[in-house]
Amino acid sequence: MKIAILSCFYPYRGGIAQFNANLFKELGKNHQVRAFNFKRQYPEFLFPGKTQYVTQDDVAIKIDSTPVLDSVNPFSYYSAAGEIRDFSPDLLIMRYWMSFFAPSLGCVARNIGPQTKIISVLDNVVPHEKRFFDTPFTKFFLNSGKNHGFVVLSESVGQDLLNLKPDARFIHIPHPLYNHFGEKCPREEAVKKLGIDPEKKTLLFFGLIRDYKGLDILLDAFELLDESYQLIIAGEPYGSFEPYRKKIDASINKSRIYLHTNYISDNEVSLYFGASDVVVLPYKSATQSGISAISYHFDVPMITTDVGGLKEAVEKPGTGVVVEFPDSKFVAEGIRNFFDNNKKDSCIMNIQRVKNELSWRAFAEKLTDFYTKL
Repeated sequence: MKIAILSCFYPYRGGIAQFNANLFKELGKNHQVRAFNFKRQYPEFLFPGKTQYVTQDDVAIKIDSTPVLDSVNPFSYYSAAGEIRDFSPDLLIMRYWMSFFAPSLGCVARNIGPQTKIISVLDNVVPHEKRFFDTPFTKFFLNSGKNHGFVVLSESVGQDLLNLKPDARFIHIPHPLYNHFGEKCPREEAVKKLGIDPEKKTLLFFGLIRDYKGLDILLDAFELLDESYQLIIAGEPYGSFEPYRKKIDASINKSRIYLHTNYISDNEVSLYFGASDVVVLPYKSATQSGISAISYHFDVPMITTDVGGLKEAVEKPGTGVVVEFPDSKFVAEGIRNFFDNNKKDSCIMNIQRVKNELSWRAFAEKLTDFYTKL
């Protein structure tokens, strides 16, 4: 089968590009696959981070791709569709994670030709940070093509999809494991490199720092814990870090909060997970989280709030603790519950049990099987 994938690939960085690269490699084992990339993903003035591109410290999978799509140039929408049509794929796979991309991807889908089926992998249907144009833009995208099916990465995204498109054809496939970060750094080495106390219970907040991810909730929860705990915050802020900085500066536990507020390159990831007992996801809203896929890879349990698809990713397989509300008291109680009841070992055993179910091979097989049914 000939498969085209239209999304971001190297030299773009981040979880979406990593996901696409892993899927490309897996599908390429049995199919003829071609990657179509963005010419421009975001205009620089709209991008909240330092750079959209990989750095020399990233362990990026260098996929050979054809840059065709400029997200803000409508002329490229039609030329991109033309280049994909020239490839004559049986299947076009696209990624959709925010309504900003709805006009470009929707136009491509509408001009791809009836001989090509389309499957879009939906990270989100309803965005975390809502804007007035989200619903009409997303509906435009979801209704672009008769042969358009969808893969959702969590059950909550599936429900959001049906709310906007009741006749949607879709399947649910959980987020596969990110396995390109290498081996877990031994704890003794990791804590030494990070300069933290090897005797304390170590909590990790990891990934891009955005309001919906609830770092403020975790900082308030940390105030309720005793001095046997320490917290690592590792990730690049998208927006001002100043409100969090003020909380930390005023904290009686400031000396046990370790800040690494910069982009964490791929070759540093194992260091943070190697040093940590548990990852905390105190999200205020969510669909699913790529952080859970990294946690599974490194056998690190999670404590998460019951929002979006996070509960199904953690509670059902028993790979961590789910707290009822995104509230500091509930998060603090969930952390104490995890350690006081010695849940770490059983959670790690459950993580190891479900790893085969979350392989890229399994994801690719389910996706191509869905293609045959469209």
